[in-house]
Parts: sequence; structure tokens; C-alpha cells
Amino acid sequence: MKKILSTLSLALVAVAMMAQQPVITFEKTEHDFGKINEGDGRVTTIFTFKNEGMSALVLSNVKASCGCTTPNWPKEPINPGETGQITVTYNPNGRPGRFQKSITVTSNASEPTLRLSIKGEVIPKPAQPTANTFSVKMGALSLKSQTANFGAVKKGQAATKEIEYANLGSEAVTVSLLVPGKGWDGQVTLAEVKPNETGKLVFVFDSKQEKLFGQLEQTAYVVVNGKTVRTPEYRIALKAEVLDDFDQLSAADKQNAPIIEMAGTIDFGVVEAGKKGLKKSIAIKNNNANPLFIRSIYNAHSGLLKCEATGRVNNKKPGALTVSLNTLTDGKPMAAGQYSRQIIVYTNDPNRSKVNVTVKWQIK
Repeated sequence: MKKILSTLSLALVAVAMMAQQPVITFEKTEHDFGKINEGDGRVTTIFTFKNEGMSALVLSNVKASCGCTTPNWPKEPINPGETGQITVTYNPNGRPGRFQKSITVTSNASEPTLRLSIKGEVIPKPAQPTANTFSVKMGALSLKSQTANFGAVKKGQAATKEIEYANLGSEAVTVSLLVPGKGWDGQVTLAEVKPNETGKLVFVFDSKQEKLFGQLEQTAYVVVNGKTVRTPEYRIALKAEVLDDFDQLSAADKQNAPIIEMAGTIDFGVVEAGKKGLKKSIAIKNNNANPLFIRSIYNAHSGLLKCEATGRVNNKKPGALTVSLNTLTDGKPMAAGQYSRQIIVYTNDPNRSKVNVTVKWQIK
């Protein structure tokens, strides 16, 4: 009986001692910073707590899980009923991506160890422009490229292409554009670029303004510090390929759409070096009701080849593609050997809007 009373007494003493201990409660134990920018620097949040116990609360240590997180806490005792704050600062520099960190709070409270946590996502700061990335020099300006290729553009539609530029120097640079030709336009996002700043050349091609189909090229010039210089160093090559928009055809138009029939090769055979004006033709047939239109012919070899084609071909009367060959280059006969070049015929045939034709010859 005495042993039971002794045990009960010890238990009551323990309960009484626990009732006298400080009790720490937090308004929140987790904080979400959300998305933060690496370049904006450190971020801070405050964890507020209260001593709801019967004796003074003392925080003996507050420790973060890594050196990127810095806690600051009150060192003086917190009396019953009073509040205190733990300030937690996170340094995102060099730490892009999502993060979650813990802070361990050690005290003389009834629950001696508690954990707080912070989390968020660091948006990386833009990389400093370098000569490796912006490798095209235009005076005091540097670009990533000298070509804006819009790719395929359906007739009637517009397309946009951008080229990034940077100021790698120590003084501000002014930038503008000179864009000749109907259907082509351009503007800059930063008219004045400070050192280490970047901007964009924004080019727009509107195919509604352009009568030609097929592969088109235009030249724009970058004007640096107010000086217009029409040399290759300051040139931007603009390229686009305009194709018919067959999505606009009705069911009846699709059923009656032209069907082109033509050979894929023009072979001049063996020719004598130095000859020019040699001509070969292949037939162009249309095997359906609606007329076939030869929209354009892309020929990147105008010094060697001249191309002509019937513009409109009905199903009852074939047309022709004629190619003239010149075997003089820079006034000198071509060397002996096998040669081939490719041209592209653009049509309104929905299934063969681009027909590749190979032109072949041999110099003996």
C-alpha cells in the first residue's frame, strides 16, 4: 500500500512540475514565399510565438538546416502570457529552383524541440550577356544572329521573328532599324541600351502585302548610334516562304483542285564547257478541272540557270517549264565534271504546292 501511494505521489509531483513549465505555441509553423526572383536578394518572414505556460520561456537555440537560411531569435526570457518573434531570412543567390528548409527551435518548454519550415521557388536571374552568346558584332552592338527566318507563312497571314541584341561595352548604345520593302517591318524593344543590357529586334512579315509566293528574301539594316551603314556588317537577312492557304478551300474547291503532273529532272546531258543559252523544257500538265497556277520558281543559282514557266495551265492544254543553262562562271568555262542544281516550283495544287526539280549536266 505504501509503495502504491509513493508511486502516486511521484506522478502527482511530475504533473505539478509539468503544469509549472512554459508552453510555446506558434501562430504558424510554415511559410511559403511563393515565387521569388534571385536578383531581388534576401527574403524574410517572421514566426510569432507565445508563452502559454506558468513560468518563463527561454529559447536555448534556433538552428537552420543550411547556411542559406539565417534565424534570429530573442535571447531574453519570455514571461508567461508574453509573445516573441523568430525572424528567418533566406538567401536565394545562386540557388535557382524550388527549396524547402527547416528551422529547429530548442527551449525549456514542455515540448522542448519544435520545427519550423520555409519553402518557395527561386526564379533565376537573367544571365549576363557574353561574347560567346552574342557573337555577331555590329559596331558597339552585339547580336545573336544576322538572320531572321520566318519559315513557312500561309498566304494572308503575318509572322513575327526576334533577334536578341546586347551592349557588351562600357557606354550606352542607341539602336534603330531600317527595313525596306512592302510587307516587312521592324522595331526595337530598347532604343537605348545601357552596358550589359539586352533587347530584341522584332521583325514582322505580312504576306497580305506581298504579291510573290515561294521563298522571299529582304535585307534590313541595324542603325547603331544614329549611323546608317549599308554594309554586310550591319545587315540582317529576312527570309520567308509564302504558301497557299489551302485551309480556306471549300469541299467543292478541294474536289476540283488542280493536280500537277511534271517530271522531277531536267537533264542537259553532256555539254561543252563555255556554252551558254542552252535550253531544255519539261511539260506541265493539269489533271483536274480548276486551273493550275505556277505561283513562282525559286532559283538560287541565277548565274547558271534561268527559269521560265507557263503561269496558268488548264487541263486541256499543257504548259512547260523551260530552263536555260550557262556554263560560264565569272567569264570562265566550268571545269569538267558532273553537276546538278535544284529549283523549286510553287503551285496551287494542295497536294504538291512545292515541286522540286533537279537540273543536271555534265561538262566534258
